[in-house]
Amino acid sequence: MVRRVAVVGAGVSGLAAIKGCLEEGLEPTCFEQSEDIGGLWRYTDQTEEGRASIYRTVFTNSCKEMMCYSDFPFPDDHPNYMHNARLQHYICKYAEHFDLLRHIRFKTLVTKVKKRPDFSVTGQWEVVTQRDGKEETAVFDAVMICSGHHVYPHLPLADFPGIQKFKGCYFHSREYKEPEKFRGKKVLVIGLGNSGCDIAVELSTVASQVYLSSRSGSWVMSRVWDKGYPWDMLVITRFRTWLGNILPRVLSDWLYVRGMNRFFKHENFGLMPLNRTSRKEPVFNDDLPSRIACGVVVMKPNVKEFRETSVLFQDGTVQDDVDVVVFATGYSYSYPFMEDASIIKSRDNQVTLYKGILPPHLEKPTMVVIGLVQSLGPIIPTSDLQCRWAVKVFQGRWMGMCWAKVYFLYGNSTTLQTDYITYMDELASAIGVKPNILKLLLTDPRLALEVFFGPCSPYQFRLTGLGKWSGARKAILTQWDRTLR
Repeated sequence: MVRRVAVVGAGVSGLAAIKGCLEEGLEPTCFEQSEDIGGLWRYTDQTEEGRASIYRTVFTNSCKEMMCYSDFPFPDDHPNYMHNARLQHYICKYAEHFDLLRHIRFKTLVTKVKKRPDFSVTGQWEVVTQRDGKEETAVFDAVMICSGHHVYPHLPLADFPGIQKFKGCYFHSREYKEPEKFRGKKVLVIGLGNSGCDIAVELSTVASQVYLSSRSGSWVMSRVWDKGYPWDMLVITRFRTWLGNILPRVLSDWLYVRGMNRFFKHENFGLMPLNRTSRKEPVFNDDLPSRIACGVVVMKPNVKEFRETSVLFQDGTVQDDVDVVVFATGYSYSYPFMEDASIIKSRDNQVTLYKGILPPHLEKPTMVVIGLVQSLGPIIPTSDLQCRWAVKVFQGRWMGMCWAKVYFLYGNSTTLQTDYITYMDELASAIGVKPNILKLLLTDPRLALEVFFGPCSPYQFRLTGLGKWSGARKAILTQWDRTLR
């Protein structure tokens, strides 16, 4: 019987894990290596070893109605998209409201997590921690890994011949904090993800020229969508997901590409993804197209090789006098505290997890990884629902496939990229909290229409079942008022 749960990390997923445990009567102990909660969203002027790092001007890509914890809406007066400091304030309010801080041990580093000798019977783990130079070992019935995946930079220098000869300065985007010291420089940013685009746009206000190099292109979306409403309140709806599932693939792909090109034609801006119909996560940037149109950001293909002061690109063009290179090349998944790394990672460093949460090759389902799934939806409600699902699994209330079957049959790698609503509904169905639209249509037609045609906001998963929140209906029916406010 699971009672004591170790939670690794006190970011947005770790807090959801603590709360999920408390709701089900479990005893969580959260280990956080820094001195505060917030994880990725807690900005510091210096990068810290083993901690995620953001630049000063990071804003959210999901709006407040879509990205809040499912039973804790943002205050009415908050803007739809928030600066990291404001989101950090909300995270602190959440922890305070649900009294989560007393379950966290700050400045405590988890150095080792290993199975106990009798794991196949008890499912228990040994967790070794370090604080003020002292080591401590404790036994837990289950472990929730909430350490995030923006900690260990992926810097593939081997893919860039000649980088050793390059006389300018180069670094990973994790080290970037603000633009001032790049004033008047020629900067090359490599990588067309959210960080790469943000940094390129921000540097274009001070640098003499910014080049943005991309290997495969990407869809670029604005946060501000039709009639000025937040993109996700119009795009992430049950109706659109249902439509996408019933339409023939060819028509669905055509509508997708047409939708992505509605504000500007990606081809004309050198941004068109190589795989046009790929549903990979788009980039959110309201300013990139205008920066390209103004010539202060110039799009470039992949780098072929570096020279002492210049860069040769795949299309044969050469850019001279490059001063700085920023590698916005993403992050690697790493769990240095896992004694047996193969529990989470499989061949080729891939992460294999059942439902994007459970390592499938454990004799007992007592370890979960929270917040690794990537979808077009926001991470806070995803982690929130993952934790609620995981806690049910710990308690043996297995609602889906029997664990023995999963253990023996489930060996194939599962992609971490998934459709948001489909994924959330899968988890919600398994624990009995998915809204029943047909039933709502008979009992509460106004709510049913808002749930189906309106945004799939997190409150939908608190309407019914265990963990039901009495304010969920009102929150759904007033979400547009708060957005306009």
